[in-house]
Amino acid sequence: MTTSPPSSSSGGRASSAFEHLHEKVQRWVWDRGWRDLRDAQEAAIPPILAGKQDVIIAAATAGGKTEAAFLPLVSKLYGQQVQGIGVLYVAPLKALINDQFGRIEDLCAALEIPVHKWHGDVGTDDKRRVVDQPSGILLITPESLEAMFILRGPRLRRIFEGLCCVVVDELHSFFGTERGRQVQSLLHRMELVLRRRVPRIGLSATLGDMSLAAEILRPGGGPDVVQIVSAATGQELRLQVRGYEHVPPAVRLEQPGSVCEADSSSSLLKVTSGDHVAIAQHLYERLRGADNLVFANSRGVVETYADLLREMCERDRVPNEFLPHHGSLSKALREDVETRLKDRSVPLTAVCTSTLEMGIDIGTVKSVAQIGPPHSVSALRQRLGRSGRRGEPAIMRLYIREPRTNPDGPPEDQLRTSIVQSVATVNLLLERWCEPPEAGSLQLSTLVQQVLSLIAQFGGVRALDAWNTLCQTGPFRSVDQPVFASLLRALAKHDLISQAGDETLLLGLAGERLVGHYSFYAAFDAPEEYSVIAGDRNLGRLPVTIPLAEGEYILFAGRRWCITSVDADKRIVYVSASRAGRVPLFGGQAGIIHDRVRQEMRLVYERGTVPSYLDAEAGRLFMQGVETFRRFKLHQNIVVEDGSTVVVLPWRGDRILSTVLLALLSQGMKVLRTGHGIQVGDTDRNALKEHAHRLVQDGPPLAQALAQAALNKKGGKHCCFLSEDLLDLDYASHSLDVDGAWEVLRNIAADDCAVV
Repeated sequence: MTTSPPSSSSGGRASSAFEHLHEKVQRWVWDRGWRDLRDAQEAAIPPILAGKQDVIIAAATAGGKTEAAFLPLVSKLYGQQVQGIGVLYVAPLKALINDQFGRIEDLCAALEIPVHKWHGDVGTDDKRRVVDQPSGILLITPESLEAMFILRGPRLRRIFEGLCCVVVDELHSFFGTERGRQVQSLLHRMELVLRRRVPRIGLSATLGDMSLAAEILRPGGGPDVVQIVSAATGQELRLQVRGYEHVPPAVRLEQPGSVCEADSSSSLLKVTSGDHVAIAQHLYERLRGADNLVFANSRGVVETYADLLREMCERDRVPNEFLPHHGSLSKALREDVETRLKDRSVPLTAVCTSTLEMGIDIGTVKSVAQIGPPHSVSALRQRLGRSGRRGEPAIMRLYIREPRTNPDGPPEDQLRTSIVQSVATVNLLLERWCEPPEAGSLQLSTLVQQVLSLIAQFGGVRALDAWNTLCQTGPFRSVDQPVFASLLRALAKHDLISQAGDETLLLGLAGERLVGHYSFYAAFDAPEEYSVIAGDRNLGRLPVTIPLAEGEYILFAGRRWCITSVDADKRIVYVSASRAGRVPLFGGQAGIIHDRVRQEMRLVYERGTVPSYLDAEAGRLFMQGVETFRRFKLHQNIVVEDGSTVVVLPWRGDRILSTVLLALLSQGMKVLRTGHGIQVGDTDRNALKEHAHRLVQDGPPLAQALAQAALNKKGGKHCCFLSEDLLDLDYASHSLDVDGAWEVLRNIAADDCAVV
């Protein structure tokens, strides 16, 4: 135990802020042997203790953000006669709440401050005790907080009457999402219930534009948010990007993607493409014997590599150290992986999706791997932060697959875009840039939910009061009164709401059924799922995107199974162990590529310098892409003519590409989105230029008008209740960029084109 107070981590001077913490909190710090406070912790103490301003704390993973918030918050709570919950902590994951509960409870134990958790896995009795005797700190998910508003609306004021602060953890995970707007709305509604402003603290490891992040935390009040950004740059970074060209599997199957039980070649090592096997072999050789994380961009890829790595362990007759971790697996299986990662006695590598990307404390891992190009810089930064803790170097390996191609192949394949995207993402990471939150989205699906929730909370509400609460002063500020009125009419048409004689909005019969179901509390839509049962074990839940039949073989939970029966009424798939299996179609969407990432890709091509962190094969593939870029003269034009099709490669973000596609579609052209560009069929360079010139001459239309041609506008959970006009308006607000698209069209009109 230290005998002197911790010093600031910046310069080793005595910490003046530390002296303002309560002496029992100081003692807790001393007991843990801390020799100093980190810079973010030092800076956060004065504004949080003052309790008058909102605060954002941005620091690397394991940078002490939780303590930065709760050391002063606990000091503030201790000794005060607070009635009700004093601090509300909102987090995106139940697992994160469970993890943080232990850390915060440890801090609060000596001060006798109660800590409660509230989510779907918490028992009814525990929740009832919080409602009957609210006190201390409450950790909760957005969905459970929504349920409190609906089910306990009249009691909210008593439960939270002493609320002095709200903490939003993993703030970046809420950017631009339905849940993010839901959280903003709930926090605003909480302040209206309490009739006073409650300071907010946002915590995140990855934030882009801090001013935009501040506006997310406090809509309309961003300039007044205190911004605390840790100056700690972290530790040494050891990085390698490994390239692989597609190699056919050793054994070809009659039906691609299937495995027959009777076939002696049911080994996944034999029927999987050679590049997959080579990546798995390198992971196996480099990661065995230590704790690691292997991130994949989909659950299907997780299952493929978990099975390949398990089979390699069985082949060599060594214990399996590779287990899958993703959202479809059961809670028990996920928690087993998390527990084993904390156990230093036995090495384990988790093959995972973003489920282990956030702040769940799994201890130190030796290295992090990424299979496939990262879809965002923020995700890459978050994942990298899992490695190199406690002063060790951060180690990351990126494994990038490229298709086998030739000079006559598709232009994008020849450009080796996956390798170049990875380089661009790493470059931006090293520049300490990451994606800022998207602004301007209407989020009408979430507004539908909040309107119905508001009515349920109070038993009824006037239309003008609802608009004032949710839009004029709330987070839906882009929604004006005419649009809000149209939304109410759409809800009435579906019998979700009705209007009483005194103009009070009430829930209709369909609205009561919708709000009364537990699934309403989530702002996002969950796919239909079947439970996967093996004997008496629940393996998890499988999103059903194709029919599952008896006798079919699947990969799930890192093992191979045969479906023995399907109970469609109970939505249960019964399985038994098998020697064969294939990855089921999990569904899901790829991440949105930001405009800055694609612009950096263009710069990478133009520079043409092989980064030192590429291995020999990645360097070879990289130079193939650079040479193709130069051969097509893409530094001076953005159109490639390929036989009877034309490929547009403007190196711009997905929103701009989607808008260009709709604009060309409005001209009657046959268009298709490719990975990084747009393919236009049955045309030539001159015809494309003429159409682009005509669009430029006509001038940019309203985004809502372009959205009319989109076919996938019902993306939100409650979009099915919106009229076509509202769908067009909503889609345009989050998916289109007309100004950026018309800049691309002007370039097409002036383009000389390259010919394959």
